[in-house]
Amino acid sequence: MSKVRVAVIGCGSISKYRHIPEYASHANVELVAFVDSIIERAQHYADQFGAKAFADYEQMLAEVKPDAVSVNTPNALHAPMSITAANAGVHVLVEKPMAVTDEEAAAMIEAAKKNNVHLMVGQNQRFMPPHVKAKQILESGILGKVLTFRTSFGHPGPDNWSIDGASSWFFRKPEAIMGAMGDLGVHKSDLIRWMLNDEVSEIAAFVGTQHKDTDVDDNAACLIRMKSGTMGTLVASWTYYKGEDNSTILWCENGVMKIGTHPDDQVIVELRNGTVEKHKVGAISTNDKQESSGVIDAFIESIVNNTTPAVTGEDGRASLKVILCAFESQATGKFVSVN
Repeated sequence: MSKVRVAVIGCGSISKYRHIPEYASHANVELVAFVDSIIERAQHYADQFGAKAFADYEQMLAEVKPDAVSVNTPNALHAPMSITAANAGVHVLVEKPMAVTDEEAAAMIEAAKKNNVHLMVGQNQRFMPPHVKAKQILESGILGKVLTFRTSFGHPGPDNWSIDGASSWFFRKPEAIMGAMGDLGVHKSDLIRWMLNDEVSEIAAFVGTQHKDTDVDDNAACLIRMKSGTMGTLVASWTYYKGEDNSTILWCENGVMKIGTHPDDQVIVELRNGTVEKHKVGAISTNDKQESSGVIDAFIESIVNNTTPAVTGEDGRASLKVILCAFESQATGKFVSVN
């Protein structure tokens, strides 16, 4: 088929470091438009790729009529922009968290179905080589049932990552709605659901602002029970000032698997019989060291081959619901049933 004509909505850091370069290097993609409320940012990329620049995404949809869009905007805008694009007959890749309420997520899924377009959520942790390898090892059965787990994602915060630094929308509640949990926690809720092929049934959480000058959460610590009975903890933090952590440890019937705990051996399996396996499979992407996210390739593949996206709207909704229930637990001081 002819190249997929893609428009990028939102020209901040996630577009700069991930979406735009990955689209640009894809043989089946033509970048046709860029949208940003700060028009100079959109114009910068439009000039670079011979595309058009817009400050208004609805005007872009009407004039350019792209085949697909990436929605890389503040969290509160994900749902309205994605629904408008779907209603225009455009395939949608939306950054995480896909929405800020469960109702919004459901409406996005419905809009995509109604208009027969793909909706994919940018949950990139599924594509990181250590996580792919870990899932393969789990599925081999060598470790037996996962009994307990610990999964953590922390870094110094968006003030070190966002194009606007400390004045970023990430810290403004009307636009962000949620902080570290929407930024990092939803990655880990999605990862643990996918890796264990299981759903979260119950959650208890402390979610709060420990150190940043903001009214959104900068830290969360959650206790989770999966439907299978597996129990574990999930941590999200914007105050890991001395080194990013994106690691997961799974304690299983037959041993333990450590993911992202060692700089060279990204997956380590230690069996109860004394056997130790170390796998060098490639690093997990970090803000300081960008690796291919795998998200763009998967999104374009689903369009070109007309196949179900690797991370569906339903996946994004289920992972979001875990985060929303964590906030409910913080507000009520109770365990919350997720599904």
